[in-house]
Amino acid sequence: MSRETALNAVMVMGLFLVPLWALWADEPFIITLTTKAAILALAGVGLNIALGLGGLVSLGHAAFFGLGGYAMGILASHAQSYAPIMETPFLIEGTKSMPVIWVIAIITSGLAALAIGALSLRTTGVYFIMITLAFGQMLYFFSISWPAYGGEDGLSIYVRNGFPGLNTLDPIQFYAIVFVILMAVLVFAGRLAKSPFGLALNAARQSPERVETVGITSYKLRLIAFTISGMITGLAGALFADLNRFVSPTMFSWQTSGEIMVFIIIGGVGRLFGPVVGAVLFILLEHLLGGLSDYWHVYLGVLLLLIVLFARGGLIGTLAGKEISHD
Repeated sequence: MSRETALNAVMVMGLFLVPLWALWADEPFIITLTTKAAILALAGVGLNIALGLGGLVSLGHAAFFGLGGYAMGILASHAQSYAPIMETPFLIEGTKSMPVIWVIAIITSGLAALAIGALSLRTTGVYFIMITLAFGQMLYFFSISWPAYGGEDGLSIYVRNGFPGLNTLDPIQFYAIVFVILMAVLVFAGRLAKSPFGLALNAARQSPERVETVGITSYKLRLIAFTISGMITGLAGALFADLNRFVSPTMFSWQTSGEIMVFIIIGGVGRLFGPVVGAVLFILLEHLLGGLSDYWHVYLGVLLLLIVLFARGGLIGTLAGKEISHD
């Protein structure tokens, strides 16, 4: 077993045991914090497929995070008010179900990622970064100017959506749902990285010209990766909205995109559990330092600066060595 695999196992055990300890200690707030960290980690895993495997530095992934959130918010708001959407018959009970909402959020985010990627991937470097940022900001300002669903004040959801056989209002049961999804997506991301598609994508990241010479179109590889990435991030957005029972335009903001990217950089770009480590550390800093100062992001900035200067493989890379494991 490699050191990175051992570190990954420790992270899984931590995510499993901390909420159980919080349940035993009657600390529901700790369970909620862990749930938030797991959801943000899921968003980071999505971006890491594009960034870590495909080398695509996207500052617009908040677009997919927000679309997933608003897909959940719009469906839930109509379900709780028993109002039809666009004057068409609406299955109220179906849209209160988390699995149904997840499917809709994934499809919506995937289609948006496909369209945005098809345009953005015709450019490279800083132009790609700016185009993805522009799309994210377009959706941000659109959501602000959409009064039907709260505008800049956001949209409150009074009842959490349901999951068959579980009480989603119970923090530990809702966390169990998020934990299983995160583990499933991590397994998927690990298998994707080892698959022929993942290996070809990694090769395209390192040397697009060589990939083209063997008849593989790097554009298609990156577009597929970008779409998958957007779908996973959209699912995270739907879960985040359900956790808070609130959606707002800030889900589309470039700061949200930046935070998701920070998770990956802290943990390690291309490392399977990099986003998990980054998200957990981010939530810890927010919880521990947020009460001391409103400017706790300064400490996060110092940490990020130290990692970029002295630990370019992220925390996992520093502890595990140069070899990247996707186990």
